Amino acid sequence: MENITIQKFYIAGISVRTTNQNGQASEDIEALWERFWTEDIQNKIPNKTSDEIYAVYTDYKSDFKGFYTTIIGMSVDSLENCPEGFVGIIIEADNYEKFVSKGKMPQAIVETWLEIWADQDLNSRRAYKADFTIHGKKYYDGDNAEVETYLSIK
Repeated sequence: MENITIQKFYIAGISVRTTNQNGQASEDIEALWERFWTEDIQNKIPNKTSDEIYAVYTDYKSDFKGFYTTIIGMSVDSLENCPEGFVGIIIEADNYEKFVSKGKMPQAIVETWLEIWADQDLNSRRAYKADFTIHGKKYYDGDNAEVETYLSIK
């Protein structure tokens, strides 16, 4: 875990509204990822600034136990010309705690989130603005894969 400040950036992609209750998020987010890959969403996003894929968790009704929106997309230099059916979000400059998931994906990410949700002290410091994971080149490294998770903190 590492405290860092992130500068403002933009994400464009596809989204779903979900909740962690009764395993709903697991189903919804898996379906969103499936759509991202099968519809080749990453190649339909204009103005990309990198090849990294982002999963953003935002618009929290309360905390991780309530409803929230998940967006899977990519960093862009502008939210103009967002394709129909896509969403755009501004991730404002803010303080974050960084975690690194290592191992076979997506299990390593799931384990990281389970650890985060179990940490009452950490959850009391969360701002619940926009949390995100970055799936870069190391995401594709099989059993040695890595994904960075960033939590907005107060």
